[in-house]
Amino acid sequence: MTSSSPELTLDMGQLRKWIGRTETVEDHIDARPARLMEATLDREPSASIGDPVPPFWHYLYFNAEVPASRLKEDGHEKLGRFLPPIDLPRRMWAGGRVTIHKPLRIGQQATKTSIIRDVIAKEGRSGSLCFVTVEHTFEADGEHCFTEVQDIVYREMPTSDSTPKQGTPAPRGADASRVIVTDPVMLFRYSALIFYGHRIHYDADYTRDVEGYPGLVVHGPLSVALLSDFGVEHTANRTLRSFDIRAHSPMFCGDSIHLEMKNEGDSVKTWARGDDGTLCMAVSLNFDSEKEGI
Repeated sequence: MTSSSPELTLDMGQLRKWIGRTETVEDHIDARPARLMEATLDREPSASIGDPVPPFWHYLYFNAEVPASRLKEDGHEKLGRFLPPIDLPRRMWAGGRVTIHKPLRIGQQATKTSIIRDVIAKEGRSGSLCFVTVEHTFEADGEHCFTEVQDIVYREMPTSDSTPKQGTPAPRGADASRVIVTDPVMLFRYSALIFYGHRIHYDADYTRDVEGYPGLVVHGPLSVALLSDFGVEHTANRTLRSFDIRAHSPMFCGDSIHLEMKNEGDSVKTWARGDDGTLCMAVSLNFDSEKEGI
């Protein structure tokens, strides 16, 4: 493909031609990003060679080196290189699934191979939607470590008369809970660590005036990292083998985020809710009976 981007389109015949497209990225799993992530979460940095990378901290690595001239107004890479050229302006992270064989470890040389598995169009209350499913496979030292299936949704921008969607109530009866309040510095640091330019996480004027959110949006992967860490912390002597992720409602900077969990035998349900009881993010963690890694 040439350096110029293809025309944006909603022609599914054209967009589905992207199914099967692959790209491979290599990275060294250095301690420095993990230590900076620990500092971002107000922990004393301790990550060192040989330590497993915590669940969903792999977003610190393998990030595309996209020059500034190839970015869109929203800070994302222009579509049409790896992801299909979908003619819808708003991108959202809908969730996904992770299956773990072994963790990445600090000090390893690793490879991430991504393949587009599906592109589907739908019509919602707010207009046209397009879902892209991307499978990422991670290997280190010649061995398969884990697979992430990522669900991305593209949609139209909200209009001034758009009716906010009614939120889903969060589960009740949590076995443990913790309250976290994010701030702009945390979100900015995390965006920098994962080399992620989407302006809804650090540019309040753009977030409010263009994408129609009331405030800076907490990153989906950051929320999943917090929830999976919370679930593992409250689950002794078991190995995390897989987790399922579903984003329900956005979380906003400065609001209280209630991390909650319920132990259900070999699985642990974790979720994040707002002060009003709205379910924001749900992560279901599945464990072996004995701890061996993550």
